[in-house]
Amino acid sequence: MADAELLRRYNYDAFVPEKFEPWMQFDQSPPLGEKAPSFPLWQLADQNQTDLAELWKQQSYLVVEFGSFT
Repeated sequence: MADAELLRRYNYDAFVPEKFEPWMQFDQSPPLGEKAPSFPLWQLADQNQTDLAELWKQQSYLVVEFGSFT
């Protein structure tokens, strides 16, 4: 799936089950205590890209918060 298509699907226009339930894949989350896989991240201020593994190298503790604004 292309990035533009992924963003279009993620930024749905109405908070109704058929639009948000496909994103609810908690069964695919790492188990408690297991390290999450690395993935790309972008800084909002300047759109610089990094990845989770790089942030782990720089910090003793790291909290990554995810959310959706619809």
